[in-house]
Amino acid sequence: MASDAESPEDRKPQSDEARSAFTPPLGMPYPPLPEDEHPTSEFTVPEGMRTEAPVEPEGSAFAPPGSSTNGGGNGSATGTHQLPTTPAGWPAFTPPHGIPAISLTKDVPWQDRMRTMLRMPVTERPAPERIERADESGPAVPRVLDLTLRIGEILLAGGEGAEDVEAAMFGVAHAYGLERVEPTVTFTLLSISYQPSLVDDPVTASRTVRRRGVDYTRLSAVFRLVDDITSDGITLEEAYRGLAEIRRNRHPFPSWALTVASGLLSGAASMLVGGGLTVFVAAAIGSMLGDRLAWLASGRGLPEFYQFVAAAMPPAAMGVALSMAHTGVQASAVITGGLFALIPGRALVAGVQDGLTGYYITAAARLLEVGYLIVGIVIGVLGVLYIGVQLSAHTLNPEEALGTYDEPVVQIVASLLLALAFCVLLQQERHTVLFATFNGGVAWVAYGVLVQAHVNPVVGTTIAAGLVGLFGQLLSRYRYASALPYVTAAIGPLLPGSATYFALLNFAQGNLNEGVSSLIKAVSLALAIAVGVNLGGEVARLFIRAPAGEDAANRRAAKRTRGF
Repeated sequence: MASDAESPEDRKPQSDEARSAFTPPLGMPYPPLPEDEHPTSEFTVPEGMRTEAPVEPEGSAFAPPGSSTNGGGNGSATGTHQLPTTPAGWPAFTPPHGIPAISLTKDVPWQDRMRTMLRMPVTERPAPERIERADESGPAVPRVLDLTLRIGEILLAGGEGAEDVEAAMFGVAHAYGLERVEPTVTFTLLSISYQPSLVDDPVTASRTVRRRGVDYTRLSAVFRLVDDITSDGITLEEAYRGLAEIRRNRHPFPSWALTVASGLLSGAASMLVGGGLTVFVAAAIGSMLGDRLAWLASGRGLPEFYQFVAAAMPPAAMGVALSMAHTGVQASAVITGGLFALIPGRALVAGVQDGLTGYYITAAARLLEVGYLIVGIVIGVLGVLYIGVQLSAHTLNPEEALGTYDEPVVQIVASLLLALAFCVLLQQERHTVLFATFNGGVAWVAYGVLVQAHVNPVVGTTIAAGLVGLFGQLLSRYRYASALPYVTAAIGPLLPGSATYFALLNFAQGNLNEGVSSLIKAVSLALAIAVGVNLGGEVARLFIRAPAGEDAANRRAAKRTRGF
């Protein structure tokens, strides 16, 4: 009871920490309570002040922002918003309704469809339209990757461009349900990477191209197989059986036919530069001897460089022998005809095409290969010419004319024969020989008309090669095949055999300035051929009508990256 009567003086005093910071001191009254239980926010606008109207109407946090082109917002009247876009025309972010799907109709060749997908960002590539099969639970990833690499190996070894090889590899993998695949092609190595999902480890396989061979029949068969895989949806086992059958097929022309075609090519080329019947026979014999010598070197396992050295010597020796015999035969035409059969125009066109399409590593390797082969030709011819100059310094004349165009009928026939012989050397299918031969005649006629009109030879060669590329691309699209069988043989009449010969002859005689000038001309003509062929193909793809339902947005997906 004593505690109840305890005076305030006897109580224990409270510390300062026990008092609240908001408790008023002793003797001060408490502030009045607010009228409601919810105090106002410190961000409340004081009385008497006005706020500005918002630039953009208040809405959901998930609504797309207004476009900057409309002053920051345009929803005050209609409530709609304009999506900001990139300079290329695509939305700056993924809109709520998604990105419009790219229409990849099967009315166009598979090369175009796969090129379109390769040039698209990975996140915007459409899902594969795979045919459902009851007997398959899913794609066998290792086998699909192996089939893809084997197909790419045949195409790359056959001289196909890197972009077309990647397109074929992508098409095969895409047809069997592998969405996130990235094929990579270099000069000797093919690889492909597949990532099942964003959280799974990628699966990567590669294959090395050890040997290269020219067989356009096999190349066309592979193109048909890829078309069956991407369009008809054949099973994996059927695709393997088709590929094995392609590998088992023999070349359509035997080795003796190739030797005869080499002689026919050189003889026809000698007629283009003013040679007669004697020159035709001499050039053909020299070229056939060179071909047999190259086969012998190949059988002994010598590198291709030495094979070209061996193949270049007999035609040059034949021309020097005829010149020393004072037969009155135009020796330059004989040697020029032999050079036409040796200049690696196929590899040159493929190298320049890879460079123009952005595959710079493969292009550099191909052009380096062309350089080595040309050096081999130079060594073989230059060695023989040097001996000829030492033995008969006045019979080999670098000022000899290249031949006139006053015999157009003979030269047109010669250009047709030259293209025909090239078709045999390239092991083309028989149904493509007629078109390629006609394309070669068109190229020579166009070049002859332009030269007669006093057009620069380099410009004339570019235009003629552009026609070859244009017609070859159109023919390949009509048959859903590769353009190489219709293009490579047709550029034969345009090859710079004469300029190469006169450059080497001037070097052998010690005329370095004239030799360098002729060599620059030969290089310019060779590059003009390659650029013209590529340009003609691009023109064909540019002006071919788009399939039904394809609009401008779909065409944007096929654009290549810009280099600046």
